[in-house]
Parts: sequence; structure tokens; C-alpha cells
Amino acid sequence: MEYPLYISFLFLIFLGFFCSSQAYTFYAGGKSGWILKPSESYNHWAERNRFQVNDTIVFKYKKGHDSVLIVHKDDYIKCKKGKPIHALKNGHSKFKFPKSGPFYFISGHAANCKNGEKLIVVVLSPNHNKTSVETPSPSPSPAPAPTKSAAASIMGGSSGLVWFFSLIIAAIFSSLV
Repeated sequence: MEYPLYISFLFLIFLGFFCSSQAYTFYAGGKSGWILKPSESYNHWAERNRFQVNDTIVFKYKKGHDSVLIVHKDDYIKCKKGKPIHALKNGHSKFKFPKSGPFYFISGHAANCKNGEKLIVVVLSPNHNKTSVETPSPSPSPAPAPTKSAAASIMGGSSGLVWFFSLIIAAIFSSLV
């Protein structure tokens, strides 16, 4: 009788690792894409989202007419394009966040950076408390964060729901054997 309980326990541990390693894909600027005059400033858009290590950001723009440069903070402030850390140029560029901390993105096109086509993304540390996020440049009137459903909040988000249903399945499986 102990054997099925042992298998159920291992199944739960495996499922826990699977759920905790979820990475998300974000599209820079939302529906607008990487353009000169988005409907919402890029930094305001970034403040409404929570970025974590291994998440991916996608920049959509017209290939050959724009690009995305990952730069140092000083180059971001001054819109200097001369020595980027990395250049993205294919029109559907993806960047996976390898670590926590700030990342600075600017347009590689002539004067677009000075006209507002730039973005700061702050990637949270793996053990960061999601209720206390520091933003690089606070907005005068921040938009409310997207809300979760009541069930997702009670269960701790989608990972909590998966855990809950996994426990039910494990209990049923254990009682059958």
C-alpha cells in the first residue's frame, strides 16, 4: 500500500518543478509593437507587467526600417547607439532575460530614441515579493494592474490551481490502488 503513495508523492514533486519553471512571452508595447508613437509609453507598459528571469520579450517592427539595441543605462539616457550590448534587427526580434535587474532598450533608427522609442524593463529576482516592485521611472497616474480571477487568487495563481488538481488526482490514484 505504501508504493502507490510514494509514486503519487513523486508525481507531485515533478509537477511542482514543472509549474514553477513557467516562462512568459511579452510583446513590447502590446498590440502597437515597437513603433515611434505607441498608444501608451513603453515604460508605462513595462510598469504594468511583471518580468521574471527566462521570460522573453518580442519586438515587432518593420525590418530594415527600425531595430532594437540593448544598451547600458548611460547610453539609454543619452540615446547613444554606438556601442550596444546587443543589436536586434530582424523585424520580429526576441530577447530572453538571462538574469534579474534592469534592461535598457532603445531604437536603432535615427532620432526615434530621442522621440520616445525606448524602454526599461526591470526583471524581478526569483525570490522577489511581487507586492513590492520598484519601477525605474514612476508614472504620474499609474494604471491599475490586471486583476486575477477570485479562484486564481485563492489558489495562488495558475500554478496553485495545477497543484490543487494534482493533489486531488494523486489522492484518487492512491485510493484506487
